[in-house]
Amino acid sequence: MIGPGTVWLYLLKRLVLAITIIVIAVTLLFLMIHAVPGDPAVALLGPRASPEIRAALHEQMGLDQPLLVQVAAYFGRVLHGDLGFDPFSQRPVADIVFAQLPYTIELILVSISWAVAVAVPLGCYSAVRRNSALDQVVGIIGVATIAIPSFVMAVYALLVFAVALRWLPAIGPGDGFADGLVHLILPSFAIGIGWVGYISRLMRASMLEVLGENHIRMARSFGISEWRIIARYALPLAILPTVTILGMGIAWLLSAAVFVEVVFARPGIGALIVNAVSTRNYPIVMGVVVVTTFLIVVATTLSDLVNASLDPRTREKL
Repeated sequence: MIGPGTVWLYLLKRLVLAITIIVIAVTLLFLMIHAVPGDPAVALLGPRASPEIRAALHEQMGLDQPLLVQVAAYFGRVLHGDLGFDPFSQRPVADIVFAQLPYTIELILVSISWAVAVAVPLGCYSAVRRNSALDQVVGIIGVATIAIPSFVMAVYALLVFAVALRWLPAIGPGDGFADGLVHLILPSFAIGIGWVGYISRLMRASMLEVLGENHIRMARSFGISEWRIIARYALPLAILPTVTILGMGIAWLLSAAVFVEVVFARPGIGALIVNAVSTRNYPIVMGVVVVTTFLIVVATTLSDLVNASLDPRTREKL
């Protein structure tokens, strides 16, 4: 078992790492945003706004201060849970971001859940029945789905299943729980299908490696059934790389969700960040970056803890 002291020390290290990552990410984003030509006051007020009105907006947004002062002031507000105010709606940025974030998290969880539920059994079966017809089919489909970007899959799924066949709704989040699930089918398919191929190939390779280890041979020598060996002794170790990849892949899932939400006109941080970038809405962009960076750090930390709970060999690394 992992001792409480070890866990708290590990979480403290992760907290320091999370703060460092957020500081670096926000600072770099500040620099990149200010390097983009154009005036956010013009995007907000229009080209006919007087210089006085533009100067007042610059002062309200803090753009009249030096860049380092803006960065320091922003970090000071974040420490107090303040992500700033949206100059368009005059609403707190935190309220806007957290109002849209559940839609994105819902899409990501549904996408990765069905992908794991399909890919793990396929990968295990391909390893156990290596070089069989199903193994070859799974390998071909896996490579093909990995090669297709999620936004391309989203466009074709929309054209085929929503426009041509009219089997599924095309846009929006749906109305109610049941209708919402129906509206999630195509977006979650566009994101998850690539992970089915990736995870199935990863599980196959990992399972083949685990099945060749000494403790598996010993279990077979005791006459334990093959499927019990796979489920009880091989799978908990073979799934470790998948858990790690899922934790590290949260950034890829978030970026994929951005494009998919735009294609299917779903609410979420995808449409929010696209609109914010197009209007140079600095507070919204910065708020999304802080929240998503925090989510990525939390996901990677949880994946490490799950790995440690499944594999005693990794606990000493905490």
